[in-house]
Amino acid sequence: MPPSSRHAFLERVRQAVRDGNRPGDAADIPARGHVGYQGAGADPVERFRAELTYWGGRAYLVPDRAAAVAQVLELVRAKAGRKVLLGRASLHAAASFQEQLQADGLEVLMVDAFTAENCRDPFFAADIGISGVEYLIAETGTLVVTTSPGQPRSVSLLPPIHIAVAERSQLIPDLFDLFAGLPKRDDGTPEMPSCLTLITGPSKTGDIELRLVTGVHGPGELHVVLVTG
Repeated sequence: MPPSSRHAFLERVRQAVRDGNRPGDAADIPARGHVGYQGAGADPVERFRAELTYWGGRAYLVPDRAAAVAQVLELVRAKAGRKVLLGRASLHAAASFQEQLQADGLEVLMVDAFTAENCRDPFFAADIGISGVEYLIAETGTLVVTTSPGQPRSVSLLPPIHIAVAERSQLIPDLFDLFAGLPKRDDGTPEMPSCLTLITGPSKTGDIELRLVTGVHGPGELHVVLVTG
């Protein structure tokens, strides 16, 4: 930064301090109400599917949990995965997934079978990660994934292909609904998990020569199996 620019910047900071712009002295932010709220329209499921597709993901609408397991198995076979990293929060049907994937001759890595000391190599070797979700946001086609002992970030971050399984009851219209629905502490503030991740489509970056590249910082493919029944 040239000396003149630095001097002008510091002078603006000094003036702001002289004007009373100090931490804790700012005026209260007016309540937003529904300003910026978009909602999901008349058909949240279709809105979610359309938005996810727009951002490079794929949605599969199935009527029940048995169909969800069948769809996941079909995807794994189509992708020719050999090692599957499976979270316990996969629609509470992890046992079904595990049994049928193993019956297909696949190596299934249950995340809670590993410790922090021995998980690195197996998790990085997985071809496909299968997780559950906390919510789906219809407005933007976004997955909301929280961490837990049965579902670490590794499931949705490390394998090159991520398959998420969700139910219709987890679909919310808008991002505003996410924070309104989180559990509250005694003082009324949201009780946030240790990590809450918003996933909109496959991993992307535009840092390299301003060219959009998919699958650099995470999975290059995102598939969502949504039980609509």
